[in-house]
Amino acid sequence: MSAFRSDLDLEVYDVTGNGVQVDVATNALDGTVRLAVLFTQEILLSADDAERVAQSLLRAAAHARRFEPKTDREP
Repeated sequence: MSAFRSDLDLEVYDVTGNGVQVDVATNALDGTVRLAVLFTQEILLSADDAERVAQSLLRAAAHARRFEPKTDREP
């Protein structure tokens, strides 16, 4: 069983139609974020799909920040 939870709202495939997919997932144990391109080493995205991937990464980053230790110091 994987500790990573994929963003189920993200369904982005390569524009060439070859079935390559992007996956963004957050590790439920330590908050790390995984960006995976499934079945290949690269993917070609439309502008709209690139924006969806970016939004998914932002959601994952917000979730991952919950794992970061809080400090009392001000920057």
